[in-house]
Parts: sequence; structure tokens; C-alpha cells
Amino acid sequence: MKGRIAVVLMSLLLVLYLVLMGWRALLFIQSGEPVGVIIGLALLVLPIIGFWALAREILFGVRSERLVHLLEAQGGLPVDDLPRRPSGRPFREAADAEFPQYQSEADADPENWRVWLRLGLAYDASGDRRRARAAIRRAITLERTPQ
Repeated sequence: MKGRIAVVLMSLLLVLYLVLMGWRALLFIQSGEPVGVIIGLALLVLPIIGFWALAREILFGVRSERLVHLLEAQGGLPVDDLPRRPSGRPFREAADAEFPQYQSEADADPENWRVWLRLGLAYDASGDRRRARAAIRRAITLERTPQ
């Protein structure tokens, strides 16, 4: 629950920042000065990119959380019994030792969203966030694609 509150708070702060930046950009554009208009147009691009990135991340979070709940309801989530650091993160060596099992499942059944989600969770436990997000995005795509 703390994580959701933090996400909502940070998202609201980002939206406030982007709105203020967009407002400042419009003031520059309304100045009528050529340099001000150029600066205003440049500043207007940043809030557009920011809103797009924020929406994309929120959608990713909602969709991945939905898949985790669905897999949990089906009894397909991996057992999370890895030894953990005081911070709560698993020890990388222990996570790496379990990783080949999930990789081989994904190699054997590449069209199954469940194995890709488990692979993404294994990547995350191993500390490889980039590959974890890619595997989870693949799981989302596979689950949403009619078979």
C-alpha cells in the first residue's frame, strides 16, 4: 500500500510540475518575442513527453499488476522463498541460481504469457530491471493478443 501511495504522490507532483512548465511555456509564446516563442515551443515539448511517459508507466504498472493477480489466482506464481537482505531485496546469487529454470520455461513455450511473467519476476529478483520490464511487457502483449 505504501508503494501505491508513493506512486500517486509522485505522479501528482510530476503532473503539477508539467502543468506549471506548460503554463510557463505559454507565457513565453505569448510574449511575441522571437526568442521567447522559440523557448516557449521548446518548453512545450517537455510536458507533452512527460505526460506520455507518465501515462505509459502507469499503464505498465496497472497491466503488470493485473497479470500478477491473475497468475496468483491460477496458482502459477513462483514460490518466493529466496533469502533476503535487510532491505527486502533477495540475494542476487540465490536469485541467479533459480533463474535458468524460468529461462528454459520461456524458451520451451514462447507464446505463453505466464512463463514470460515468471521470467520477468526472475529477472527482477536477479536485479536486471531492464530485462524484467521487457519480459513483463512481452507477457502483457501475449496475454492481450487473442489466440
